[in-house]
Formats: sequence, C-alpha cells, structure tokens
Amino acid sequence: MTEISSHTRKFQKELNAGTSSLILLSVLSRSKESMYGYQIAKMLEESGPDIPMMKQGTLYPVLRSLEENGLLESTVEPSVSGPPRRYYKITSDGREALKEWNEIWKITKKFVDANLKG
Repeated sequence: MTEISSHTRKFQKELNAGTSSLILLSVLSRSKESMYGYQIAKMLEESGPDIPMMKQGTLYPVLRSLEENGLLESTVEPSVSGPPRRYYKITSDGREALKEWNEIWKITKKFVDANLKG
C-alpha cells in the first residue's frame, strides 16, 4: 500500500468531519432498534471495508455531539459480556435534520462533481 501524504490525511480528516454526522444519522434512522457504538462501527466497517472513512475513536465524539444537540438520545444498559453499553436512537429533530442535511449533501455533491469534471 502506498504511503498517504500528510496533506491527504488532513483533507480526509476534514472531509470526514463534515460527513460523519450525516452518516450516523442515516444509519440510526434506518435501524429499527437502538444501537451501541461498537455495533455502529462494525456496520460501517462492513459497508465499506476497503474504505476506512470513520475510525471508532472519532465515532464516539460525533455521537455525543449529536446527542448534545438533541438529534440523538441514548440510554445505558448493562451488558452480559462487559461494561454497560450506551444505546443511541435518532430523535424527531434528528430525522428532520437528516432530511435537510441530505438535501445539502446532494447539492454539495452535484457542485463538487461538476467542478471536478471541469
């Protein structure tokens, strides 16, 4: 595998910061049940195993931020196999934000694609 430049790592980090919330709201909006962080991380990993877009270490701060902003809510439940787990689910405000952010993403993607093609 080729060495990734520091410029590329920085760009990827900034790009991920802007899309992580959108992705997490989308994943949780499609889930019938609340999900805990590791479960979400594994699901994301399986959806694009060759494209490591979101590391587990960055997942939890984004989940906390979404919860602080009222877009997610969580409950802590005991775990049979270890420490208690925090389960997240999307709120009605989160669903509304997801609709709005999805529209912004479509417009942004169209703009970026058009300009990259020249």
